[in-house]
Amino acid sequence: MRHSFKYVFKRVSFYFGGDQPPVSWLERVRAAVGAFVGLASVFLIAKYLGELAGSSEWLMASLGASALLVFVLPGSPMAQPWAVIGGNTVSALVGIASYLLIPEPLLAMPLAVSLSILAMFSLRCLHPPAAAVALIVILGHIGHFYYAIFPVMIDSILLILLGAAYSNLTGKLYPNKAT
Repeated sequence: MRHSFKYVFKRVSFYFGGDQPPVSWLERVRAAVGAFVGLASVFLIAKYLGELAGSSEWLMASLGASALLVFVLPGSPMAQPWAVIGGNTVSALVGIASYLLIPEPLLAMPLAVSLSILAMFSLRCLHPPAAAVALIVILGHIGHFYYAIFPVMIDSILLILLGAAYSNLTGKLYPNKAT
């Protein structure tokens, strides 16, 4: 059966982002500026808090992915405060426990991610970037539970507060209101 060029183009373009909804340039810039302002503020505050606490660990790498959800998709259930804070924190705890209990990283890493997903499901705080937190902990050889509090939980809280302030100042409702 022969298909028109338009049909084939539509089918193929789907796999290259053709399923993405149209987004205005104003919204794109609003989200990008928000992510910049939010992350720059979190990084400055976290670095200052780290210096006060004498901690060299003041940053979690997956915060960039969390910022995408908070600033670009503030209406997503996975960008809500409990998802971000709870998901990141529980994944850090699971990752640290896995690192301490399982000496083989090739086993510890997939186990930490799968258990953090199970924990997030159980606690109703699914947040995709949090699965990376469990990996970051193992790859970074982080074996102290304090890391789950600072930087993970503190950075997550700061991101949520800055995301809420920015979104509401720019006309976006965040966080979602309970129905």
